[in-house]
Amino acid sequence: MIPPSAGLSAQAFSERFLHYLRYVRGLEVSQAAPADLLAALELTIREALIDRAVATRRLQDTQVPKTVHYLSLEFMLGRLVESNLLATGLEPTARAAMAGLGLDLDRLIEEEPDPGLGNGGLGRLAACFLESLATLDYPAYGYGLRYDFGIFRQEFAGGWQRERPDTWLKNGYAWEIGRPDLTVKVGLGGAVTIEGDDGRRRPVWTGQHTLYGVPYDVLVAGFRTASVSILRLWRAEAPYSFDFDTFSRGNFLAAVAGRENAEAVTKVLYPSDEAEAGRELRLTQEYFLVACSVADVVRRFRARCGDRWEIFADKVAFQLNDTHPALTVAELMRVFLDEIGLPWEQAWAITRAACAYTQHTVLAEALETWPVRLVERLIPRHAQIIFDINKRFLDGVDAAHPGDHGLRRRLSLVHEDGERRLRMAHLAIVGCHRVNGVARLHTELLKSRVFPDFDRLFPDRFVSITNGITPRRWLLACNPRLAAAITARIGDGWVRDLDRLAELGAHADDPAFQDEFVAIKRANKAALVPVIERLCGLAVDPASLFDVQVKRMHEYKRQLLAAMHIIALYRRIKADPAAALVPRTFVFGAKAAPAYRMAKLTIRLINGVAEVVNRDPDVGGRLRVAFIPDYRVTIAGLVIPAADLSEQISTAGMEASGTGNMKLALNGALTIGTLDGANIEIRDAVGEENIFIFGHTAAEVAELRASGRYDPWELYRADAELAGVIDALADGTFAGPDAGPLREVWSALMERGDPFLHLADFRPYLEAQARAAALFTEPRAWAAKAIRNVAAMGAFSSDRAIREYVREVWGLVPAPTAAGENGPGGYER
Repeated sequence: MIPPSAGLSAQAFSERFLHYLRYVRGLEVSQAAPADLLAALELTIREALIDRAVATRRLQDTQVPKTVHYLSLEFMLGRLVESNLLATGLEPTARAAMAGLGLDLDRLIEEEPDPGLGNGGLGRLAACFLESLATLDYPAYGYGLRYDFGIFRQEFAGGWQRERPDTWLKNGYAWEIGRPDLTVKVGLGGAVTIEGDDGRRRPVWTGQHTLYGVPYDVLVAGFRTASVSILRLWRAEAPYSFDFDTFSRGNFLAAVAGRENAEAVTKVLYPSDEAEAGRELRLTQEYFLVACSVADVVRRFRARCGDRWEIFADKVAFQLNDTHPALTVAELMRVFLDEIGLPWEQAWAITRAACAYTQHTVLAEALETWPVRLVERLIPRHAQIIFDINKRFLDGVDAAHPGDHGLRRRLSLVHEDGERRLRMAHLAIVGCHRVNGVARLHTELLKSRVFPDFDRLFPDRFVSITNGITPRRWLLACNPRLAAAITARIGDGWVRDLDRLAELGAHADDPAFQDEFVAIKRANKAALVPVIERLCGLAVDPASLFDVQVKRMHEYKRQLLAAMHIIALYRRIKADPAAALVPRTFVFGAKAAPAYRMAKLTIRLINGVAEVVNRDPDVGGRLRVAFIPDYRVTIAGLVIPAADLSEQISTAGMEASGTGNMKLALNGALTIGTLDGANIEIRDAVGEENIFIFGHTAAEVAELRASGRYDPWELYRADAELAGVIDALADGTFAGPDAGPLREVWSALMERGDPFLHLADFRPYLEAQARAAALFTEPRAWAAKAIRNVAAMGAFSSDRAIREYVREVWGLVPAPTAAGENGPGGYER
């Protein structure tokens, strides 16, 4: 472990800050805008990270340890100033240095934008994992794409979501280090021909058009260690960004068309795939990520180990974060076969031994497939290789199960019914030596419902590794009041060993700690109040119960069920304005995919409910509904510490794991949820008496669907309160001028069979909410349960998850870097 201050004085920090401000931004403090001051601060901190990265690289070049390469289309890093100051121990130094210059460190931190590199739990998990890998001294690279505009910046207009460009790079991004010396050439299109004589005929991919992948590195610091993970982000560029001849002929726009077409590959995350051009762009993105990353890994392996391909899998691990990087299997095979010249059997053995795959969903529509014709046009050599993999695989299936044509059809990498499509999850399962689910229930569903044939064929391939979160960002940084209170009672060992939180359980019944806990929560809520007022134009009461649902907008996550609860409470007030009701502030945060109509209708509905409820004098402030726009990591860092009640109410059997549930519980929120995803493991950890569980189980949901007997109208007729809520969805009470479009929400429930069982779980949900409201009137009893939740969160650390990946999948060995080992040279040749 390195010294907390890294040996840097406030005076030295101040001098470096002024150096970067003058010689990079060309300014003095008195002339600098906040963005300039922020850049100088980031560069000063980055200097310490580069020293650590150099030391890490030198050690790894010498020891050549096995390294994991984590491929993901998303990395939701969030702001890095505060987390890097905490990791390096420089926070007190920086604060003193800024104060000496008449600057406020906290105000500078507020200037930092969230990098537009992700959208939901997939990307936040990847970011947590990189931080934990560095903290635990495991050699690691992350690989992603450097999006110009991220997914989008969310605004609301008339209650509707509007997507705007996320211009997070407009002032530059001082954390990144451009590495044009490591640029990778990527081919697309063209054709495959067979060349050579009869004895040595081989396929040759020719006629491609070329993209260049230019890497930009972000250094991810381990907490109080000299080790650094590198996140390498690829930006697409054209080989020639300007056609001078075309320009000279007066066709000015055409002169830069090649550059614009190339750069479109990394313009946005998840371009809409409704049109053919969008589908081609998404597939191009995925292959571009894979091709650049594989080339980079092979280059580094050759620099360290030469052409000793027999040890490749002993030194290299690839982790595919969902199906998006599944083409890694085909690209590795292409490199081994076509560029290196290995025989098929050896190439396949190395590929399978090096690759592992994390499956993040049980939803059939989320299991990526690509039209064969599109793959053949865009990456024809890979289409050939996938067909070859499939033939050899199915030959083995036929040999083991002769005549079982149904099994062959279900296992095939090619979906043959209707349009022929390549199944990317099947490619990943066949081409990887391990496949992991991200919670116990999720893994069991993968094995029993989603991929049962593969599980029977490969009984040792599927393993369960429950997701985790880093306590450094999600408690130490975002909730310093609670972190300090915990440390005062059990010491600070929990920051690197979250299992130590169990010691906090002994204090759960201490009235003094309960009172302190309540006061901390109240202070965190008070800090969120002006944020809600600024972003939503709404005044809320920090004494009210903060009921929070913050996650990606999707029907199975059932934000609609939460809205139905609000409508029910509102109708109770309208029926009896004097009704006793625990005051609540409902806080939502979610983005809907631009093409996901039902998700966007749900956002419009919730905003409509907010407009009616917040303005009704009968409510008297007892209910407040706030939908915070553009939810992101920075907003999460304010909302999560303030939450009293954590909404985890997905239809059972549909949530893979969830990590928001872990973050909220770690920060002292009580969970109301179904037995889905990691909720089950949270219940087991905290005890049934310290969580509000309701609703149908995954098995009951499956049985209800399979029986064909589920009738929403039967529930509607049997429950007058439910009927009133449903009628309010139909009659436009909360629709304003949009009654026509919002009637689709009613139709989804009552005419299309309520596929996510909102009505089935409505009454149990309201009963669980009533139990939560009753407990909230007893602050010390509530605090005791919340403290027990915090104390039980040790199992949900990303450090624990990484250790399980190391043991079950990667086989890494820690390679701790000693401070001061940087020496001359860069962090990578």
